[in-house]
Amino acid sequence: MYYVSGMTNATMKSLGILRLDRFLPPGTVAADPPDGSILNPSTFDFPTIFEVVEGAGVERVVKGDVALEPAFIAAAKRVIDRGAVVIATTCGFAIRHQRAISQAVSVPVVTSSLLLLPLLLRQLPPKAKIAVLTYDSRHCSEDLFDLEKREDRGRIVVGGIEGGKFWHDELKSPPPPVDVQSIEADVAACIQRLRSSKPEIALILFECAAFPSVSASIRRLTRLPLYDITDLCRMSMAAVRQG
Repeated sequence: MYYVSGMTNATMKSLGILRLDRFLPPGTVAADPPDGSILNPSTFDFPTIFEVVEGAGVERVVKGDVALEPAFIAAAKRVIDRGAVVIATTCGFAIRHQRAISQAVSVPVVTSSLLLLPLLLRQLPPKAKIAVLTYDSRHCSEDLFDLEKREDRGRIVVGGIEGGKFWHDELKSPPPPVDVQSIEADVAACIQRLRSSKPEIALILFECAAFPSVSASIRRLTRLPLYDITDLCRMSMAAVRQG
């Protein structure tokens, strides 16, 4: 199963996006993705093409089901066959499959915004902290950060929106259209809690690929630098789009 969006010129280099399986009934038309979403063609100035990772529901990916690895690799190969020059995913927890996918294909793979953590830590003073905002903090553990130094791991503050409306919606099969207002409210409340207990927070990183739809409003609210998966996609595409 695949989707095409954005420009259709075959000479244009495309971002390939591996999207989770929404388990939509046959013939169902998916709701339009919100502005800013990795799935919205207007988010990028380059074309995007999509492949569904068959069987990869939100809960299985978040909990780290290793049995999904072949499905991720298969979807990655399909999207490359259709012209992708960089591969991303619609769930930051897919970072667990980063090594396997990148070993199986010949294009850059950026499964998750969490790949940015080593770089972002070095942008900040040694005592500054990064708030990682995630779909479910119970499963966003240190092993996903790939940080060797204990002092670096101690600078990461994780907060999640588990239990909120969007969290519950995503566990439904099929899930309802994305409720951007509920995401914004849950993310803003989580950040407020984190900053109250950790005033050293100097930067925000969104793990969840649904959160970019509220990135602009959260930047205005917090007045902090904020990175998400769409920033990593733009950077990666810029590196391969010359020539």
